[in-house]
Amino acid sequence: MLNLIRHDIAAIFERDPAVRSRLEVFLCYPGFHAALIYRLAHGAWIRKWFLLGRFLSHIGRFLTGIEIHPGAKIGKGLFIDHGMGVVIGETSILGENVTLYHDVTLGGISPAENSSQQVSQKRHPTLEDGVIVGSGAQILGPIVIGANARVGSNSVVSKNVPAGATVVGVPGKIAGAAISRNASRHFDAYGTPKGEINDPVARSIDGLLDQVQLLTARIGELETAQKTSLEANDSDSREEELNVKTSEPGLEDLPVDTTRKN
Repeated sequence: MLNLIRHDIAAIFERDPAVRSRLEVFLCYPGFHAALIYRLAHGAWIRKWFLLGRFLSHIGRFLTGIEIHPGAKIGKGLFIDHGMGVVIGETSILGENVTLYHDVTLGGISPAENSSQQVSQKRHPTLEDGVIVGSGAQILGPIVIGANARVGSNSVVSKNVPAGATVVGVPGKIAGAAISRNASRHFDAYGTPKGEINDPVARSIDGLLDQVQLLTARIGELETAQKTSLEANDSDSREEELNVKTSEPGLEDLPVDTTRKN
């Protein structure tokens, strides 16, 4: 357990530029407090001291605002930044060097019926080594987030994510190419890689806006052509009316009855 705690502290120094000392970590980092209490609660859980494990977990939730079920399996180097609102379910599995930001949920989506039959079933996600999950993200169900994958803030993910991929949106969609092994060594805060993210939803919206602009321009052209055509027709009609009027005989052109007498 001491080795796990040392790695948890080292993870904070690697990924948080705001940290200044180990004493600061021990006193002022709720994510570290939650991880420490989880390590104790999990130790009780695997020894089948279930009530003690749950009670320690409850204390950790009360003190930090972070809920980690003692039955979850979490590797070394866990870093929970800011932390408030994080929920990690019972059958969650987290590999090494995983980073979670505040309001992240690793939840189960199994139905409530026959819950006793689901006790031994995998209901929560698995996060492999090096995964980073941005704030507000919801990862739901017994899915696998591949090694070094990034989940963007406020994304909702309910399907497997390949290793090195970046997922954004609701529902989560893969954005851009997978992160290379060398690039995966660099830490991307909030699961947001440096540079432009090729968001598929944003790309679709941009395409729709382009189509709207094209259609608007085309409608303008058609309205102009219709107006020109109507003006031409009106001009032709007025010219025909004028020609008809000029061709009709006037009073001076009517024949005079010279035989009629007063």
